[in-house]
This record gives sequence, structure tokens and C-alpha cells, in this order.
Amino acid sequence: MSSSFFFLQGKAPKEIHAILKETLGEHAPSYATVKNWVAQFKRGDFSTCDGPRPGRPKTMTTSEIIDKIHEVILENCWISAKSIAEQLGISPERVGSFIHEDLDMRKLSAKWVPKYRNVDQKRQRCQSSEQILDFFSAPYKLFPIAIGDNGRNLVISL
Repeated sequence: MSSSFFFLQGKAPKEIHAILKETLGEHAPSYATVKNWVAQFKRGDFSTCDGPRPGRPKTMTTSEIIDKIHEVILENCWISAKSIAEQLGISPERVGSFIHEDLDMRKLSAKWVPKYRNVDQKRQRCQSSEQILDFFSAPYKLFPIAIGDNGRNLVISL
């Protein structure tokens, strides 16, 4: 049964909320929501769904905006958040939020850099370090030495 049914029976918002809470438990709407619904019902609007809202509709989804911000930063890591905002037509605060929270980047010496290494970067760094360690820890390893060039070719001696 809907809230409008209880309203039409003449029940008060507190009674409607109590019935909904008893029926739906923790999934029941808050008392404030029920109170707002009753006010709507009194105006003749029996819909409990959100209607269209005034204002400018979204022009891009969040993932599209984040991708565009990331592209702009990759093109020019020295660009300011204000410039990015002007370029994309969104607020500087929103750009800052996307850069810091979603892209995990920060300004370092006026340049945008990742806050932390991602998983792939960490794995690559560990593999490279292990290869270097293996190379230099081998006993009696002969290292190539460049001793001069032979016209066009570099002569390497072991």
C-alpha cells in the first residue's frame, strides 16, 4: 500500500511513518520524506517519484569529464585547474575535486603528478630493481667496456 492510500484515509504523517516503518523496517523512508509526501498530497500531487528539476541539464557524464581532464593534463602537465575549468566549461572546484580525488594527482613544483604509484608502476619498478640486483650480484661478471670507436662503429671490449 502506498502513502497516498493512508493519506486518503485521513492518517497523520506520524501514523503513516509508523506504519511504513513497521512494514518496511530499516528500508522505510524517513519521517521528513513522509511529511513532504503528505504536503504534496494536500496540493493534489499524488506522485512519490522525483519529477524533472529546474536548471541546466548535465552535458557530460562524470567519466567523460575525468577523461577529458586527464587528457588535458597529459598534454600540458603545467596547466592550472582554473585553465582546465575554463577550457571544459566547469567550475574550478569541480576540476580540483576530479584531479585530487579521481585522478589521484597533486601539484608538485607547478606540475601535475600522480600522488602514488599505481599497481602497474609498482610492479614494473620491482621487476626492474630485481633485474639490476641480479645483474650486479653475479660473481665474476665481466662488464663490457667501450674503448673507442672504429670510424662509424663503437668498439666494445670484454
